[in-house]
Amino acid sequence: MQDGPGAAPDPTDAAEIEARRLRLLAGAQSTINELADVLSPLATAFSEAGHELYLVGGSVRDAVLGRLGTDLDFTTDARPDVVRAILDDYADAVWDTGIEFGTLSALKHDDAGIEQQIEITTYRADTYDGVSRNPEVVFGDTLEGDLVRRDFTVNAMAVRLHPDGQHEFIDPLGGMDALLVGVLDTPAAPEQSFSDDPLRMLRACRFVSQLGFTLAPRVFRAMTEMTAEIDRITVERVRVELDKMILGDYPVDGINMLCETGLADHVLPEVPGMKLERDEHMQHKDVYWHSLTVLKQAIDLEPEGPDLVLRWAALLHDIGKPATRAAKPGGGVTFHHHEVVGAKMVRKRMRTLKYSRQMVEDVSGLVFLHLRFHGYGDGQWTDSAVRRYVSDAGDLLPRLHRLVRADCTTRNKRRAAKLQSTYDSLENRIAEIEEKEDLARVRPDLDGNEIMKLLGLKPGPDVGRAWGYLKELRLDRGPLDRDEAEAELLRWWAEQSGGAERGAGAETAGPDSAREPKDESE
Repeated sequence: MQDGPGAAPDPTDAAEIEARRLRLLAGAQSTINELADVLSPLATAFSEAGHELYLVGGSVRDAVLGRLGTDLDFTTDARPDVVRAILDDYADAVWDTGIEFGTLSALKHDDAGIEQQIEITTYRADTYDGVSRNPEVVFGDTLEGDLVRRDFTVNAMAVRLHPDGQHEFIDPLGGMDALLVGVLDTPAAPEQSFSDDPLRMLRACRFVSQLGFTLAPRVFRAMTEMTAEIDRITVERVRVELDKMILGDYPVDGINMLCETGLADHVLPEVPGMKLERDEHMQHKDVYWHSLTVLKQAIDLEPEGPDLVLRWAALLHDIGKPATRAAKPGGGVTFHHHEVVGAKMVRKRMRTLKYSRQMVEDVSGLVFLHLRFHGYGDGQWTDSAVRRYVSDAGDLLPRLHRLVRADCTTRNKRRAAKLQSTYDSLENRIAEIEEKEDLARVRPDLDGNEIMKLLGLKPGPDVGRAWGYLKELRLDRGPLDRDEAEAELLRWWAEQSGGAERGAGAETAGPDSAREPKDESE
């Protein structure tokens, strides 16, 4: 097994801890040396200018864990104007958008042509006003002063870079000790750290998800006492942290920590709200734990890495249950139409967090559709019903397949096997129909121009009504030849009293009809 958070040794075994420390440091040295073609010229340039350069923060942490990417963070005693001059000579491109905070960014291609994103920040010793998270930037004079202001000790390690490659590991705040036992702690008192920047509380939950770490008791205590401080953070920054958390390797742990500390009550209250409800099968502690199980199972079904839309849909698919719970005669409960209510709740929450329109539509669409399969029974659906299932899902169909399968959390092995077998049957039905017709694009057999020409119409609501009728016909009966489609359209139009009822109370249908009911505010 590789060294990492999941391989943390027994904290009482000092010999094993020390052995692992040495292995991780040796691995970090090797990882950093692999970037010699990028780092050595940069270290040389700073040295010749009379300044120090340190790889720092998450870059060092990830190097130690063997997961260093292409984003490299540095700190230096050189002031921004000196850093700019060095980067202008060294890098392929330079950006100074963060220069007022002492940060310059650059792009450098290594010998293999891989882009390395470089960010260099002058030592900082900032002060905060306790109102926003924006500091009054004060440049510092020491590395230790810069490290102590960072969010967590595992992110407060540094490596001094030397031109000869004999780099020096620096850890004045015990970051390696915390990493070895998988614990997140703050360099200073957590109350001060979170008061300076409340976003760090969300970052703690994100690192739980990404690294599999736990929180130091004092950090957990401070977070539970200071949850209201998160209201100082903009929704855009909250959204970024939530996405990083749900895309982590251990998102169930991160989400659970978000709820246990009470932060979720401020940024995602619908999730802890599910703790109040047991799911209808009574096989889980409550809908909350059922939803986390579905998330975990959905992750196991991801074909090519993390899928943000699928993960959000898995987590939120049952958030409509608390609002729709009703007692059944003779015992038990029902959650009728919780998928409809849940889809609207998803739309409202994700809009509040300022997600893109497409993201909102995709996640709410999956929530709205996740129960549709359960009407399939033992395969009694007609071909028309199968077409509608595919048409309503549209390009979400592959994700819907995974969500429905992940939503099977029963402990009854026979029932679980039957549900999976039934869904196999549905997928086979879809494949069989797709061999005969293009289910991915179910459209009327006549387009708008052909409808207008045949019926003698001008653009308007009547064309939309006719288009909608032909689409329904296409879903019911499959592809029609042109003569048959024209005959059916003319027959339908004649039934509309020669068009006298045109536009009267009928909804306009079209190719972009919604997957779910719209909010009243839309």
